[in-house]
Amino acid sequence: DVYADGHDEEAAELRWRHERENGWHRAPMSPAGGDRFRGVFEVPVQGQYRFCVRAAVDPYATWLRDAIRRLEAGQDLSVELLVGAELLAAAGGRARGGNRVALEAAAEDLRVTAEEGTDAAGAAGALRLAASPELRELFRRHPDPDWVVTAGPWPVLAERPRARFGSWYELFPRSAAEEPGRHGTFADVERRLDYVARLGFDVLYLPPIHPIGRTNRKGRDGAAGAGPSDPGSPWAIGGEEGGHEAVHPALGTLEDFDHLLAAAAARGIEVALDLAFQCSPDHPWVKEHPEWFRHLPDGTIRYAENPPKRYEDIYPIDFDTPEWPELWGALLEVVTTWVGRGVRIFRVDNPHTKPLAFWEWLIAAVRAADPDIVFLSEAFTRPALMHRLAKIGFSQSYTYFTWRNTKWEIEQYMEELHHGPAAEFMRPNLWPNTPDILTETLQRDGRAAFMARLVLAATMAASYGIYGPAFELQEHEPLQAGSEEYLHSEKYEIRHWDLGARHSLAEFVGRVNAVRRSNPALQHDRNLRRWGTDNEALVAYGRRWGTNRVVVVVNIDPHHRQSGWLELDPEWLGHGGDDAYVVHDLLTDSRYAWRGGRNFVLLDPAVVPAHVLVVEAGGRA
Repeated sequence: DVYADGHDEEAAELRWRHERENGWHRAPMSPAGGDRFRGVFEVPVQGQYRFCVRAAVDPYATWLRDAIRRLEAGQDLSVELLVGAELLAAAGGRARGGNRVALEAAAEDLRVTAEEGTDAAGAAGALRLAASPELRELFRRHPDPDWVVTAGPWPVLAERPRARFGSWYELFPRSAAEEPGRHGTFADVERRLDYVARLGFDVLYLPPIHPIGRTNRKGRDGAAGAGPSDPGSPWAIGGEEGGHEAVHPALGTLEDFDHLLAAAAARGIEVALDLAFQCSPDHPWVKEHPEWFRHLPDGTIRYAENPPKRYEDIYPIDFDTPEWPELWGALLEVVTTWVGRGVRIFRVDNPHTKPLAFWEWLIAAVRAADPDIVFLSEAFTRPALMHRLAKIGFSQSYTYFTWRNTKWEIEQYMEELHHGPAAEFMRPNLWPNTPDILTETLQRDGRAAFMARLVLAATMAASYGIYGPAFELQEHEPLQAGSEEYLHSEKYEIRHWDLGARHSLAEFVGRVNAVRRSNPALQHDRNLRRWGTDNEALVAYGRRWGTNRVVVVVNIDPHHRQSGWLELDPEWLGHGGDDAYVVHDLLTDSRYAWRGGRNFVLLDPAVVPAHVLVVEAGGRA
């Protein structure tokens, strides 16, 4: 918003530059009604940009506006042309080179016209020349500095495309063995890559791959006592074999991990690592740097808690230690070590329990050396804190989508993610399940619920993920009633998964991801439009990018067929009010003849509980 006292015209200019550029790019901002101005700039090069808005009173535009009014009223303009000449001459005095010559020449033309005397026709001709867009822009570029205000600069981070669009698949490496009863290895994960690629995922996320402590190791289902064969939680990081920069010996060697990275890259898959800054009691840092941990009055270290949950196998790090510079440096070294091995994506565990200043510093330091690094924030916490983590540098964020199940909840959350204030700085990554979260919907509502939640997650945001193979095999038994913990949780034991099971949703998952890859509308955020339906069991929305228009309809009732009428905007669809056209369902390869904006749908959860429809270009039905 640009405004000034009085009746003068205002002008606004947008300025921006990449961090590696010295000079500013400039473009005039356009009036958008009232006091609002609008400007646009593109960020074609990866890295940090700065932009600012310069606003100024525009006496030349004010003079031109009033002179035209005087001309229309039949008034003599001899003196007014001299006023215009003075304004142009003053701007010429502030300009250089060709701009100065052009401004001074225009001033002289007005002065000569005024001195020679002019009738209405001559005055009108002089004002037409004075009103040329080129001359007005020249004046704006050389304003009187006493009448200029600058707001900003503000930062804009242009990240690589993976920070915007990606399909994530989470698996536990130790459960990747092809035969039951054996601890999986990096080589087993490598053999699993073709399966992940067939499902259409481009990010493979691995929970912590480091040595696991033995002190207070958790048993199956999180039991306080571990048996001799219980592998423990991967998040209890550190043992006699090393800490955050080492790998669990049962998984293989660092060289094996390097080989996995290369094999994944050859298939178009990036490997994301879990970044969990916490330690088991056996972590080398506990002995080498006891000052990095908070001690109780009896000299012991308090283990991690999230009442009523207790994590006796984990020590939290004391970020407020007086020795924080050394601690922060060591944590940065952990990240740069894995970056040096080729890791470009990190899923950060519980960042909201660490200081915001730490993350702002660490992310900036990592990106200064390598701007390709992507950070996903796993912070299921208060909205303001989630938003702040996004503002200080996290590329993406987990969301509350996991618990949004009714039509009203889903639609309201769509609007918030795509069009709310946070959409300007927080990129959502939607997950229908995680190793920690088995929702009531997935526990009770069967195959159709898994399919519907998959379609919603994959089409409501540009980035989404699933925890597999638990998802495609529809793992749904909770530890106990009212719990979101899995029975036989993979966090505490090695599982064997039958990837070829007849009930697997692998084929459907692959189809959904193929739809995402082939439709740019699903690869961007802030482009969703909600459509009305006359049935509370049907959720409908559209996504558009260029000429690519996708309409999604999901039946969120997993037990009954549901039908209803959609209310869409024909112009958004690219057709006239009563045009006939064809929509192609990419999930079933069916085509439907639609007309105008009101159309009928019927979805059977026993078959496929959703439509993902592409509006076919140019075709009338």
